[in-house]
Amino acid sequence: MRSLDASLHGSIEAAAKALKQGNLVVFPTETVYGIGADALNSGGVKRIYQVKNRPLDHPLIVHISSILKMNDWATKIPDYAYDLARDFWPGPMTLVLNRSELAEDFVTGNQNTVAIRVPAHPVALGLLIEFESLGGLGIAAPSANKFGALSPTNALDVKEELGDLLNQNDLILVEAQCSIGIESTIIDCTQKKPLILRPGAVTEELIIGTLGHKMSHKVKSKIRAPGTLQTHYSPKTKVTINSNPKKDEGFIALSSITTPKEAIRLIAPENIQAFANQLYAALRKADHLNLKSVSIIPPEGNGIAVAIRDRIDRMVTNHFEI
Repeated sequence: MRSLDASLHGSIEAAAKALKQGNLVVFPTETVYGIGADALNSGGVKRIYQVKNRPLDHPLIVHISSILKMNDWATKIPDYAYDLARDFWPGPMTLVLNRSELAEDFVTGNQNTVAIRVPAHPVALGLLIEFESLGGLGIAAPSANKFGALSPTNALDVKEELGDLLNQNDLILVEAQCSIGIESTIIDCTQKKPLILRPGAVTEELIIGTLGHKMSHKVKSKIRAPGTLQTHYSPKTKVTINSNPKKDEGFIALSSITTPKEAIRLIAPENIQAFANQLYAALRKADHLNLKSVSIIPPEGNGIAVAIRDRIDRMVTNHFEI
């Protein structure tokens, strides 16, 4: 495994060639770091599942460079999906659509749907454009972590988590901390009205602003989508919500909330956006410190606070079931 500074001349070209040769490339997006393979290369995609220890029926997200490529991968696309794509791509939104013949079972988890996203990060977009110039049609890329674990938001966390599992021909494109810090919004676009499968930075309020009508809530989706299992995004450290941490236990809350006596303050974000950006790194710090537990006071309200609470709830559920 080699690390390349994404800002240096030739790094993006080298990464695109590596993908075309069937290797894996880890790259930053505005949400979290992803681990990618040529979405048409069954061998490359299989290695993603092996490296992550990911169930084969858990689908991947196909990353493309623009809305113009959407018809390559999907069919019977509803008008509202085009409206969402025009307003929020490039950006932290994934659309689940009826798949075309191009999307094979090894990418879709043997479903009749495919998940598609156009990332906003300049490195991710540059890689996609360069890869397409070599004849590629999309990069299949989940988050660059072991299945069910915390998604990495910087290259150092990727190396710590997956470095020993990548081979000498795989590459990591190194860039700064991801700006958002939690995974993309996933929207089921196979029904009459869109249905949010996983909340993210493209919020329900933003979606309603584009479409002019409320989302579907009554209909349940049978689609398996990335990162929507009841247990996911979990650190090794036990996570509790709104509890009183004991001595030497971790604590995460907005800066306006006072740190309990003798607790270890992991982060003190000043706003909800900073909370999302810093959350996963703080929980990795808790793991490094071998803390017994971390108490989190989630932010209240709508917007991205909904996505933050969703991720924290999955962490708590995971430890409860164990």
